[in-house]
Amino acid sequence: MKHIKKCLILAVAGLPLLNSCSDSWLEPKPLSIYTPENTYVDADGLYAALVACERNMRHEFFGDGAPITTDMYTTDLAVTGTTDKSGPLIDMDADLLPSRTANDVNKNKIGWYWDEGFKGIKYANIVLNRMKNATFKDEAEENAVRGAAYFQRAYRYYKLTHLFGDVPYLSQEIETPKVDFYTYDRWSILEQIEKDMEFAYQWVPEKVDRGKPSKWACGVLLMKVCMSLGHFDRAIEIGKEVIAANPLMTERFTTNKTKPNTNLMHDLHSVEAKMDMSNTEGILYVVSYPEVEGRDRINTMRNATPYWANGSIKTPDGKTGMSIVPANEAKGTELDNDANVGRGIGTCRPTNYYQYDIWTEKEKNDLRGVYNRDSWKGVFDLYYNAPALKGTEWYGKHPVKPVGMSVSDSIRCWFQWPHYKTFVPDPSVTTDRRGGETPWYIYRSAEVYLMLAECYYWKDMKQEAANMMNVVRQRAGAESLAASDINIGTVLDERARELYYEENRHVELSRISYVYALTGKACEVFGGHVYKLDNFSGPKGTSVNCKDAGVNFYFDWVSAKNNFYNKGIKTNYAEYRFSTHHVLWPIPEGSITSNTGGVINQNVGYPGTENNITPLKVGQDVPSESAQ
Repeated sequence: MKHIKKCLILAVAGLPLLNSCSDSWLEPKPLSIYTPENTYVDADGLYAALVACERNMRHEFFGDGAPITTDMYTTDLAVTGTTDKSGPLIDMDADLLPSRTANDVNKNKIGWYWDEGFKGIKYANIVLNRMKNATFKDEAEENAVRGAAYFQRAYRYYKLTHLFGDVPYLSQEIETPKVDFYTYDRWSILEQIEKDMEFAYQWVPEKVDRGKPSKWACGVLLMKVCMSLGHFDRAIEIGKEVIAANPLMTERFTTNKTKPNTNLMHDLHSVEAKMDMSNTEGILYVVSYPEVEGRDRINTMRNATPYWANGSIKTPDGKTGMSIVPANEAKGTELDNDANVGRGIGTCRPTNYYQYDIWTEKEKNDLRGVYNRDSWKGVFDLYYNAPALKGTEWYGKHPVKPVGMSVSDSIRCWFQWPHYKTFVPDPSVTTDRRGGETPWYIYRSAEVYLMLAECYYWKDMKQEAANMMNVVRQRAGAESLAASDINIGTVLDERARELYYEENRHVELSRISYVYALTGKACEVFGGHVYKLDNFSGPKGTSVNCKDAGVNFYFDWVSAKNNFYNKGIKTNYAEYRFSTHHVLWPIPEGSITSNTGGVINQNVGYPGTENNITPLKVGQDVPSESAQ
C-alpha cells in the first residue's frame, strides 16, 4: 500500500512503453516530472515498477473464467463445463490450435498465459535495465531489488517453458519496436533462471509486504526449477530450509474457529486467514483486500460451482426447483442457496477422479475430502427453494437428480465441489454472489512438503517421501501412507487433495512428464514404462492427433484419470478429445506471423512446425545482428 503513489506515477510514465504508437503520442505535450528517468531512481521506484508484475499474477486467479481454470481443464482434475455453446475448449483436437488461442472467457485463456507471461518478463527487464542508473543505500538493498526482479522473470519463464516448451528468451529491456525474436531451448532457459533464483534466494529479504515475493517464495520457485532440471538434492536442501521457517498451521485460528460447521480447512482458506499476519503457512499471496481501491472479485463461486440456478434442476414432478432469489422469509436461511454457496455457472467442472477416486478409505476422516460435508458441498446438499414451490411437498427439501437430465446439463449442473476453498463472502452484492475480494495463496508450505516427497520419489527414497506426505495428511486427518504406497500417482493424488484451484496443474503435469523423459526413470503406474525426450510430443507432422499410450506421461495420466476424455463424452456441440501433443500448448499464430525478422518455432503436432529451426541456447548469438 505504501507504494501506491509511485505505482500511479509509474502507470502514467510507462504508458508509451506498453502501447503501440498512435497520433496522440505525436502531439506536443508538457513533460511530466514523473518520467521513467525520475521514477526509477531508487529502490522504492523500482519496487513500484514490479507492482505491475504482482498485479498480473493476481489476474491469473481472479475474475469470470479466470485463466487458472484453462490450466485446470486441460488436466486430470477438471474440464470446461460450458456446454451451451460452441467455442469452449472441449474438443482440443479441433479447438486447441495456433489460430484459436485466445484470452476470451467464452473460449480459453491460453493467449493470456502467453501475452501476460511476456508482459511480466518485460516489466522485470525494465527494472533490471534501469537499476544501473539508480541509487541504493547499500549492496544489500540493490541485490534485493535485483532478486525481486529475477523472481518475477523466472516466475513467468517457469510457466512458459512448461506450457509452451521452447520460447523466446528476453534478458534486456526492449526500448524500440522489435520483430526479430528467436526461439530458445527451454532447458537453457531453465538453467539460466536457476542461476537467477539462487541469487534471489540469497538476497531477497525474509520479511516483505504481503503480495510481494520473500526469500521463502524465491526458495519455492527455485525448488521447482531445480526439480525441472533433475537437481533433486539441491531442491531438498532448499525445501528443508523453507519448511523450517514456515511451519504448517495445525491449530484453528482466526475468528472463524467459533463458527458452526467449519473446521481447520475453513480457517486456513478463509479471507481472514490470508490477511492474518500470524499465518506461518502462507509463503506467497496475490492480494485483493476488501474495501480497498483497486480490489477485484475472485469469482470462485461462479467458476467452480454448478449452474444450479439455470432451471435444469427440476422437482420430481417437473417443476423448476431452485431460484437465485428465494422468498423473502428464506433469505439468509439454509434455503438461500445463493448466499450459502454462491451462484455458479459450472465453468470449471471437476472430474470423477477429483470428486471420488482420490477419496479412499484412508481419507474417511480427511477434513479436505468429500466425506466431510462441512468441507464439501454438492447440488444434493442445496434446497428446492423456488418461491413458486411454496406449499408443495418439495419446497425446502434437498434436490433429487432428474431422471431425464441431459448429458450437457449433468456436466454443468450436477456435481460436488470443495466448498471450504471456493466459498469467498461477497458482501458487495445481495444476490448473484460470485466470490468476493480476498488474498489468494500462490505458495504454501504444504506444497513444499509435497515437493519434498516428490524429490524423494525421484531418488527412490520412498520412506522419506511417505514421511513428507504424512505431515500434510496428518494435519488434514487422513491416515498415514507407508513406503510401499509411494509412486508418482500417490504424489499427484495428494497434490490434488491439497492444492485444488491453487497449483497450476497442467504446468506440474508437464514438468513431471519432462522429468520422466529426462531421467529415464521407469513409471510404476504405467507398468514400468520409460519415456523419452526425442518424441516427447508425439510424431512430427501437421495436426497429427496421436492417441498412442507411452508417448508422454501427461497423455497417459490424463487419459487414465479424466473420465470425460477417456470415455469420449459428448455435448450438444462437441466431444471431449485430446492428444499426446497437448502436453504443450500451441504458440499463438499471431506471434509467429508478426515476427517477420526472426523465427519463433511452433510445437510438434500443430500447424506451422514445417518452418521450425534449431532453437538457440541462452548466451548464444542470434542469427542477425540484433541482440535480445
